[in-house]
Amino acid sequence: MDELEILKRDWKKKENSFNQVSEKEIYGMLHKTSSSIVKWILIISILEILLWSSITFFTSDDEYFKTLEMYHLNTIMPVITFVNYAVILVFIYLFYKNYKAINTTESVKALMQNILKTRKTVKYYVGYNIGMAVFGFVLVFIFQFLYDPNIRNMIDKVSESMDSNLFILLIIMIYAVIITVFVGVIWLFYKLLYGILMRRLQKNYNELSKIDF
Repeated sequence: MDELEILKRDWKKKENSFNQVSEKEIYGMLHKTSSSIVKWILIISILEILLWSSITFFTSDDEYFKTLEMYHLNTIMPVITFVNYAVILVFIYLFYKNYKAINTTESVKALMQNILKTRKTVKYYVGYNIGMAVFGFVLVFIFQFLYDPNIRNMIDKVSESMDSNLFILLIIMIYAVIITVFVGVIWLFYKLLYGILMRRLQKNYNELSKIDF
């Protein structure tokens, strides 16, 4: 049994004259745990961008840049990467603002509003990252299909024994399956990473809604 449940159980045992004090104690507990949850959301988002930045740094070798040049992505990909990191930094700033707002909140109503705002920010953040992943996969696969000489040679060879349009359709279907699998893994990653924190925030919101304010 967690501290909040113990506090609520003891609250029920007290006389009605002590209800106001108990409500303040419960609010203080919910305020503290909500602030801690949002702080962890901020920390995790910072660790996440550091992780992806490290992976990008260590995988950006000469072979990587040659591949981008072959796919004609050497100009647009750095721009997309820059914009992506800029957007993520904006989200991190919003998480920081949410943390500061919840940390300094002094009323039940304001705390509930800030919890809702935080949950909405996290949903937008996860949605953006998943959407960006889909966009990145589709972009790379399109340019790979158009400019990779190995794929073009494969199409030319296969067209001798089967319809080339059918083979192209098969490649597109394979790409679609690969994208779906990878995006599914990314979605599961965010579901596990932020889902627990979001459920705890929702639980706090539900408990706050029971307080007479």
